[in-house]
Amino acid sequence: MKVWKIFLKTLREMLRDKWILGLTLVFAPFFVFLYWIILSGGSTSYTVLVINRDAGVQQADGSMLSSGEHVIDAIRSITYADGSPLLKASIVTDLTEAERILKNRGAAAFILIPEDFSQALQQLESGDRSVTTQFTFGGDLSNPYYMVAVNLALMAVDDYVQEVTGQQPLIGYVEEPLGASAARSEFETYVPASLIFAVIMLIFLAAMSVAREIETGTLQRLQLTPISSLEILGGVTGALVLIGSLAIGLAFLVAVLCGFHSQGPLWVAIFVGAVSSLSVIGLGMIVASFTRTVSQAFIVANFPMAMMMFFSGVIYPLPKIVIFTVGERAIGLYDILPPTHAVVALNKVLTLGAGLEEVVYELSALVILSVLYFGIGVWLFKRFHLRSG
Repeated sequence: MKVWKIFLKTLREMLRDKWILGLTLVFAPFFVFLYWIILSGGSTSYTVLVINRDAGVQQADGSMLSSGEHVIDAIRSITYADGSPLLKASIVTDLTEAERILKNRGAAAFILIPEDFSQALQQLESGDRSVTTQFTFGGDLSNPYYMVAVNLALMAVDDYVQEVTGQQPLIGYVEEPLGASAARSEFETYVPASLIFAVIMLIFLAAMSVAREIETGTLQRLQLTPISSLEILGGVTGALVLIGSLAIGLAFLVAVLCGFHSQGPLWVAIFVGAVSSLSVIGLGMIVASFTRTVSQAFIVANFPMAMMMFFSGVIYPLPKIVIFTVGERAIGLYDILPPTHAVVALNKVLTLGAGLEEVVYELSALVILSVLYFGIGVWLFKRFHLRSG
């Protein structure tokens, strides 16, 4: 009963603070919508600058073989599974123009087709295996798009050469994508991690909600009643889980309206988000234990928020730093961050079509972290703010 009263009281206070509540609810939906706008609901196309110096060659029947033009067509023919372009070939006149565009990141890479390309292919086709020619390629190697673009473009060149000369590759490769990952647009691949933003933002609301009780003196008044720190934080946590689940639900709704299709059951994904929110709320409780005002809680909460944003795979994947292993399971340094497991679980469910039984490990890790952080939060809160309770 006491927990219920704290729950209702916390909800009323959150509703009064419309700015913080509004930002918490719309943060993840906004990022989902932003990704959809940036990617136009589809996938990134990588621009490759092509300097075509191929002079062409006359064939036996009198027609001209312009292999450089065919290579450009081959580059443009590389598409995603849904048919949208993966590479865009943009023709430039020389290296100077290419360098200017690349420095401004107007393209990912350049390829220079040599003058003797058609002639070399003609000789190879006739059986002369001694002939060689040389393609020049390059770009800004610090551009994360460079390696993707240049490798795909060179693959298109290689495929065209094999087709014209009749040469067969020494080794054949067959790609076997997991689940429906091959059919996903780039927008859809960003959705699972974007949903975690809704969970991460709860750390501010959690820390500030508890700090408000301290700053306004409500906590002192509560201490005059027979109520424990666990009951206080339990009521606050219930309200925060409700807000977090609502934020995740709104983010899902925006994603679906923008064309997202879940391969697995949505209720499992929402359940993962709700469990994730418990551990993040626990971190917020820990933050609140070291602060006495709402402004202090907001400032201190930025540190764990940044850790979760940049070191849990939400924004970009990081190499796993293994600390120890349990059976066949490697436990990494970043596994102490709840979003690390939430991102993996949501990818399994939303992209690979996994059910509840296939995310048991991630859910178990989130439950353990929730108990751990919540327990530490209660202990610290009682130690620093309820010494007489």
